[in-house]
Amino acid sequence: MKIKSGILGCGYYLPEKIMTNFDLEKIVDTSDEWIRSRTGIEKRRIAAEGECTSDMAFKAAERAIKSAGIKKEDIDLIVLATICPDFAWPATACMTASKLGFRDIPAFDVSAACSGFIYALTVARSMVESGLYKKVLLIAAEKFSTYLDWTDRNTCVLMGDGAGAMIIGESPTSEIMSTYISADGSNPEYLYQPGGGSVHPLSQEVLDKKLNFMHMNGKEIYVNAVEKMPLALDKAMKLAGVTPEQVDFTIFHQANIRIIQYIAKKFNIPEEKNIINIQRFGNTSAATIPIAFAEAWEAGRIKKGNIVAFSAFGGGLTWGGAVVKV
Repeated sequence: MKIKSGILGCGYYLPEKIMTNFDLEKIVDTSDEWIRSRTGIEKRRIAAEGECTSDMAFKAAERAIKSAGIKKEDIDLIVLATICPDFAWPATACMTASKLGFRDIPAFDVSAACSGFIYALTVARSMVESGLYKKVLLIAAEKFSTYLDWTDRNTCVLMGDGAGAMIIGESPTSEIMSTYISADGSNPEYLYQPGGGSVHPLSQEVLDKKLNFMHMNGKEIYVNAVEKMPLALDKAMKLAGVTPEQVDFTIFHQANIRIIQYIAKKFNIPEEKNIINIQRFGNTSAATIPIAFAEAWEAGRIKKGNIVAFSAFGGGLTWGGAVVKV
């Protein structure tokens, strides 16, 4: 009999520090009106000094484990989506596993930028449905404040820090109905961190040119996002055999309110079905979807039996979609 994987539990963590648009007005040439009108963002969370990505991942994981009603020892694999790792290597999943008290289970990172959660969900689903693993701890965690040039108003206003987590395992009721992922690496310069890798190894010149920070061509990212995110959503729904009308909620990667509204309009998704939290948390990269999902679940908005569709787009370029029955 084919194994069906589902979401057994979820959780999220957000740092305490809140940085509003008015706070940003004091450090960079921007305004609350400019940020809100172009992105929909009003505030975002910023990790505390000394608080790293694995710290946030650990806290989200603890809440997901509690939500699933399982013992920590039931987890036999950890998959962590991030592009803001604790170290270049080893994997932040290993650091998180250690903080959870694990010393002998596999743990690895998935790097797919803002599409990282969908990629990691695909991996976790495949691992469970293959029968290799029973319960996978899936985490998406980002400390993007580390990679921002706080003098660049085009990028520093966009991002926030946080983590979301899920327990993926065999379920008699919940089901990951479909996942779809894809990529095109021909234009990495549209959205990337050019310095610190093997192309531009860390050096004084790299630091002077600020190549160790996020660089983005906003126009190209917007054009590609409004093409690829609807494509990914459509593919995922067709693979799941559902129509937009059958979907109870949608959660799109929280990058820009205009992109979110464009996709919703394209698929005739009413406002009450579209879960949005970008105004409060900004763009937390791979963590946006699982944070929004866990927050809506804990609030009782998403309920057992609901069908929820996801779609994301990020640097790489990468994109993906998924449909789950909760």
